[in-house]
Amino acid sequence: MGKTAERVILFVDLRGSTSLYLQLGNAPAASVVTQSLGLLGQIVGRSGGRVVKTLGDGLMAVFDDAGAAVEAADEMHESLDRIIELPTSPGARHTALKLKAAVAWGEVVELQGDCFGDAVNVAARLLDLAGDNETLATDGALERLPPEDRARFRRLERLHLRGRNEPVLVHRLEGRRFGDTAASTLFEDALSSTPPEGLRLSWGDDSRIFGSDTPVIILGRSPQATFCLDDSRVSRSHARIECHGGHFQLTDLSYNGTYVRFGGEEQAVALRRGSCVLHGSGTIGLGAAPTDGQAAVVRFEVLTFADTEPRGA
Repeated sequence: MGKTAERVILFVDLRGSTSLYLQLGNAPAASVVTQSLGLLGQIVGRSGGRVVKTLGDGLMAVFDDAGAAVEAADEMHESLDRIIELPTSPGARHTALKLKAAVAWGEVVELQGDCFGDAVNVAARLLDLAGDNETLATDGALERLPPEDRARFRRLERLHLRGRNEPVLVHRLEGRRFGDTAASTLFEDALSSTPPEGLRLSWGDDSRIFGSDTPVIILGRSPQATFCLDDSRVSRSHARIECHGGHFQLTDLSYNGTYVRFGGEEQAVALRRGSCVLHGSGTIGLGAAPTDGQAAVVRFEVLTFADTEPRGA
């Protein structure tokens, strides 16, 4: 018979190992991934947690204290930044491996060194929705943090997790990085100096304007999504858009990817758990590029106050 207790579950996953194998070769890349997982395990131990098991390029850990779990995730992000960098272009380099993490609190059953229960399932599913360099946490975990740690999180509203009927209130750790991906800075020079007031999204006959004060916009097949697309090619929670730092940022949450084609450009930007800043107007392909006839395509337009003001004759 297993022991039932309230615990904090941390799931982490390394991203980028596939490109690492291509660029370094099998043996060197395997060594980097193995050393990285070993480092993550050491951080768990130093933070007062226990590694339950490794899972491919990630691991699952259990903690008694929510603050210790968040501290461990934070240190993991920082440590991976220093492991190895790869060249992207002359004079430019990027971190080879990125980390995503999920923290959940709840009742678990501990049996023969393993953990089972709803908190484990929620943390695992929450990890699916995390982007590169992100740490997501459930409301229950956040409530058990000291005030100074709670203040570092930003609420993302309720998100749908795979296998659960009811949405879960989710928060994202802020203060250290936001959308730290190559795609997120790809169009930095093209951004307008005028902060946007709204974002128009259109799909079929559905056309709506969301203000910059909207906490988060979820694009997905779920009826509870902020912008619902009743299309089998779209995930229940496929992508999210939020206004941060005066710009609308799109983040992919899906398995099939999200693709952005800006007006006047032929090639679409492929986001696979990555982010990019929306500017001007264009199209978003959910599951395939906007030029693919099989994709569900959403038109977008970033609006300033002048765009929505009535014009005189």
